[in-house]
Amino acid sequence: MRRVEKYRTVKTPLYEKYCSIKNNDRVNDKRKTMSNQTFEKQVNSASPSIEVPSFKERAHDALEDKKLQQALSVIPSGFVSKRAKAKAALPEFSDFSDQAVRIKNHTLANIEKYLEQFEDDVQNSGGKLHFAPEPQDALDIINEICSEKGAKLIAKGKTMVGEEIGLTHFLEEQGYETVETDLGEYLIQLRGEMPSHIIAPAVHLTRDNIRKDFLNTHKHLSKDRKLETPSDFVKEARLILREKFINADVGITGANFLIAETGSSVIVTNEGNGDLCQSLPKTHIVIASLEKLVPTLEDTSVLLRLLARSATGQSISTYTTFATGPKRVEDTSGPEEFHIVLLDNGRSKMLGSEFAEMLRCIRCGACLNHCPVYQNLGGHAYGTVYPGPMGAVLSPHYFGEKAKDLPFASSFCGRCNEVCPMQIPLTKLMRKLREQPLNKRPPFAKVTMALWSQIAKRPKLYNFAMKAGLPFLSLAAKQNWLMSIVPGIKNWQKHRALPEMTSTSFQTAWMKKRDEDKAKSAKENERAK
Repeated sequence: MRRVEKYRTVKTPLYEKYCSIKNNDRVNDKRKTMSNQTFEKQVNSASPSIEVPSFKERAHDALEDKKLQQALSVIPSGFVSKRAKAKAALPEFSDFSDQAVRIKNHTLANIEKYLEQFEDDVQNSGGKLHFAPEPQDALDIINEICSEKGAKLIAKGKTMVGEEIGLTHFLEEQGYETVETDLGEYLIQLRGEMPSHIIAPAVHLTRDNIRKDFLNTHKHLSKDRKLETPSDFVKEARLILREKFINADVGITGANFLIAETGSSVIVTNEGNGDLCQSLPKTHIVIASLEKLVPTLEDTSVLLRLLARSATGQSISTYTTFATGPKRVEDTSGPEEFHIVLLDNGRSKMLGSEFAEMLRCIRCGACLNHCPVYQNLGGHAYGTVYPGPMGAVLSPHYFGEKAKDLPFASSFCGRCNEVCPMQIPLTKLMRKLREQPLNKRPPFAKVTMALWSQIAKRPKLYNFAMKAGLPFLSLAAKQNWLMSIVPGIKNWQKHRALPEMTSTSFQTAWMKKRDEDKAKSAKENERAK
């Protein structure tokens, strides 16, 4: 592979064989702690309600937030039902899912081969590929490109990798006017918040929230203007953002896929802002992560058929755009320079590990939409840009100890496994993270589990405990205050109702039914004789 000389700064296993290593004055310790710094930047740049307190504290705040609960109530009737209809309309969905898993597994198993092919094709089309092992490397690369171009205004499309490294916050610190152009991202930028969903960043906001933010921010517009419907909000945002698109010096987008055989980046959107970000400014920068690589255009078509259906319930998104290199002589529009910044940030360590399956994720958000924990808390309770089950697995790898409690943010109902189009065993991966030394159980949990294991191993003791406990549980379901006297149950019960229990255990009922069936069968045999 041709060497990437200019921006090479840090040595990592995946890039060692083909990237030149340049000495620099940066302190190594800074790089080692970059993931945690990025995490804190995300949290500190968010609203005051999303601070670094524990997940439990953030979850408690989310459950008490009535406006948030109102906003989240649309998820089951929106994303969930639309996905079900879209899947049912494609009988071959499961076959495409199996094929997509094979494609991603093959790509990840041969990642260096496709990285080399991708770099060759990017350069052959006139673009430049930059490798960034750590978040700070990606930030420095983008900053240097923008500085060389003398950029003042940056139009930014939606990119979760950009959120992962705190890109907007960083660019603003460097003095660039940086404008989020995806409507949801624009809304949360006005509020200084992180996204609360990977495909619908502002799903936690109500119309009243948006109306107030627009009135407070767009003060040069008439105070008496109509701001009631989604159409009103879109028209006003379009009016504000159109000028930014036209005057932007640099456009930054993410990428849903990177195609090795053509050197292309692919974005999937419903607003068209991504197209404007990558075609109007003179310089287009794509920020993406290495697992976005796909071998061929044909492979990409398989993944595209799953992505929109799983994400928004569409057969295909409004815009699916392929970008290959800068503007050619015969082109009437397009950027003069095309850069792709490829981020690692712990992904190469996941390759070949017990968590490698997580790298198949195509960021559709289906696991979030179907997760009962996410449906009740929203994304900000997780404290990172990747919420829900997929975030519970990814965030500990990207942000370390700061996200150590997220694997416990699951009921293990298994819905995330069922709806994942890439068949990622999310509950299994969360369980593995729970078992790691970083996630040692608190003393109370250890004592409780030890006591339970002793009871469960002794059938007579187990049956006695069940018989003794059922009457209490049955009464507690009718008298909620009784559960508050049980250690560790009070907080659980605050937002849940204990279902009414039967008077007998399942085991007792099953044995009774078995004996009755045996007796009935014996009588029938006697009659037959």
